[in-house]
Amino acid sequence: MPFRRQLLLTFLAAGMPWPFASASGSAWWQIWCEQYLRNGRVVDWQQGISHSEGQGYGLLLAQAIGDRNAFEQIEAWTQAHLAVRQDRLMAWSRRQEDGRIDWRNATDGDLFRAWALLRADRDSGWNGYRDTALAVARDIADLCLSPDPRAPAEWLLLPGAEARRTPDRVLFNPSYIMPRALRELGEAASDPRLLQAADHGETVLAELAASSQLWNWVDVTGSSFLPSEEHRAGWGFDALRIPLYLVWSGYRAHPAVAAALQNLMMDAQPGHVVVARDEEGHLISQSDRPGFLALRDLTHCATLPNWLSGAGDYYSDILLALCHVALREGECFA
Repeated sequence: MPFRRQLLLTFLAAGMPWPFASASGSAWWQIWCEQYLRNGRVVDWQQGISHSEGQGYGLLLAQAIGDRNAFEQIEAWTQAHLAVRQDRLMAWSRRQEDGRIDWRNATDGDLFRAWALLRADRDSGWNGYRDTALAVARDIADLCLSPDPRAPAEWLLLPGAEARRTPDRVLFNPSYIMPRALRELGEAASDPRLLQAADHGETVLAELAASSQLWNWVDVTGSSFLPSEEHRAGWGFDALRIPLYLVWSGYRAHPAVAAALQNLMMDAQPGHVVVARDEEGHLISQSDRPGFLALRDLTHCATLPNWLSGAGDYYSDILLALCHVALREGECFA
């Protein structure tokens, strides 16, 4: 067993947090890779799968940290095992146990992968990724946008190419709106549809915040927002990412950030944040995991927790890592 991983397990067994380490993030990144990266495959041990969001997040983190070797491994595994559809989007997941694939895409995974590839070529000087980034971006625009039933000239970002949509009712995941990624890809691909999806996505988030419907999933109809036909209404693990992406994009004053902060904090025990509420806003569950606490602290541009949750706590650890990058790149230090 590598010494660093053995040391991590010793910390965890003693109930001690593992330090996030230096400002550069190199030490935490090594630990994160040892926990979740296997020859380019980002593994969500809690679900026993690798999924497109994880690969996209891993690519973005590797680029932000400057780890070209990890970046190339993640992209190579992604191309071989998830970029297997007839279009340029990824299959959503591959099971760890038997390799079974869910062929449907998840738009946020494709968005982060394309953005990471664009950043690698444009910002890191790692040549050869731009064409793939733009091809993925154009397929997002072609396959993962739908007119808003309330305003058919406006584009809604769909959660997937196969997502349910009709002229009168469209399935929408508010946490898929990452304005900065949409805008940078839209500009690079010269595709105004992605720019419009970013603009309209911000408008919809403001509307959802005003109506107390900042939920994981909603249906956008011709006159209102309704609970999704497929998913329970309420605040939860998906919606947690809304303030992260807005602050990262430079919109800390956006109404959805304030609404998200209220959802995180109202009725929470000291040292906890609320991670699930029902349709009426009543508390279902709360957590003191550092990745969830980081979402609260990021909205204040405050110092973030500097440790990983521990072995296998994939979602908290990925949120913590993304919050650190968002704090560095967003308006907090602009």
